[in-house]
Amino acid sequence: MQEASKGLELLEEVCGNKDNAISLTTIRLTNGNNGLVNPAVRDVSAYYEDGIFYVTTHAKSNKILEIEENENLAFGVHFEGISGNAVAKNLGWVMKLENAELRLKLRKIFEPWYDHANNEKDVNCCILAIKITRVRVFRNEGTINEEYFI
Repeated sequence: MQEASKGLELLEEVCGNKDNAISLTTIRLTNGNNGLVNPAVRDVSAYYEDGIFYVTTHAKSNKILEIEENENLAFGVHFEGISGNAVAKNLGWVMKLENAELRLKLRKIFEPWYDHANNEKDVNCCILAIKITRVRVFRNEGTINEEYFI
């Protein structure tokens, strides 16, 4: 295990200030299915800043419903050799006053498609914060295959 600051440094270098394609994996217990769990994976566009990925989504989506049941998830940054674990939280409606600064950043980063994918008038249009707790970094060009706990 390496110190967390190196992991955050690598995340900032690779993911900072851009639209990132990441995969999120959630786990939801299935009712009436003998206690089996159903993992679900989906690709999302995410903005990264200070140890947190931010995603715009809908509060009634399966991902939010699954996160409300279990906030722990796994993630992977597409084609970057970066994966890990995180805790997710719905920050609420994008138009809430406390989301104003973040909303402007998200609109700028996701500008090519933001208005097409999001209806800000809908109070269920929300921001999902994915706070990284552990990240693994793998690089072919060197010997980096390290895990950072944040």
